[in-house]
Amino acid sequence: MNNKVLSEFYEECRARAVKLALEEDLFSGDVTTRATIEADRGGSAVIRAKESGIVGGISVALQVFQACDPDLVVVLHRRDGDAVQAGELILEITGKLAPILVGERTVLNFMQRMSGIATRTKCYVKKVSHTGAKILDTRKTSPGLRYFDKEAVRIGGGVNHRFGLFDMILIKDNHIDASDGIAPALHRAKEYRRKNALDVKIEAEVRSLDELRKALPCQPDIILLDNFTSELMREAVCYVRGSGVNVLLEASGNIGLHNVVEVAETGVDFISLGELTHSVKALDLSMTIKLD
Repeated sequence: MNNKVLSEFYEECRARAVKLALEEDLFSGDVTTRATIEADRGGSAVIRAKESGIVGGISVALQVFQACDPDLVVVLHRRDGDAVQAGELILEITGKLAPILVGERTVLNFMQRMSGIATRTKCYVKKVSHTGAKILDTRKTSPGLRYFDKEAVRIGGGVNHRFGLFDMILIKDNHIDASDGIAPALHRAKEYRRKNALDVKIEAEVRSLDELRKALPCQPDIILLDNFTSELMREAVCYVRGSGVNVLLEASGNIGLHNVVEVAETGVDFISLGELTHSVKALDLSMTIKLD
């Protein structure tokens, strides 16, 4: 798929989400700030970490503050991907206090969620760093926030899986069952890709070694080992590597920090984890103001 077109699409998603986030917070205006603070009152504010973790969402914060008031000046003390400790300064904003306060909660909502995802992802990446396995995200993201969730995974050192339904043919259990088996599903998928000249990879989910044996001769780009035990994964890796077929292997299902090392050491290429984005624990950040 054309990278320029995708890049433009992602930027559009990002801009729409920021605009919507501000609109749903403001609606007809910030009545509290209007009621209590003079419109031209100047000052500054700082955002600090209240716990240790990996910072994410700084680039989004810049976009939000720019939307609130183009004249706001933001000085960065940390960048996306930096490790921070409790109390450390992340960024400082200077200008009129009213637009700073308008953007406060929207900025913190984005940054806390993205920092939480980045921090959790980094935990997994460090755990498997001695292996060749890459940590992947999934489509289990918060609706409307997928761009940010996936960006946060990248910030934490993970790798993005497909963004949506359009950029990969991923044949899962329901597709297999509706196609009367994995081989027919793969044959149809490869023919569809050929006829439509699609530049997308084909991945097939397998639920057993028997399905793996049926899928491998069809030569998909990636085979997903769904809910395999570590023992079955090792057997699957040996079988595929010994077959001479060039296919990547992804592990998914029932994987957490407690067993991710064991899974990575089976020799799989990727480990996908829905919990990176569907069970987010936000990183605690705060913003405080300073008057002129």
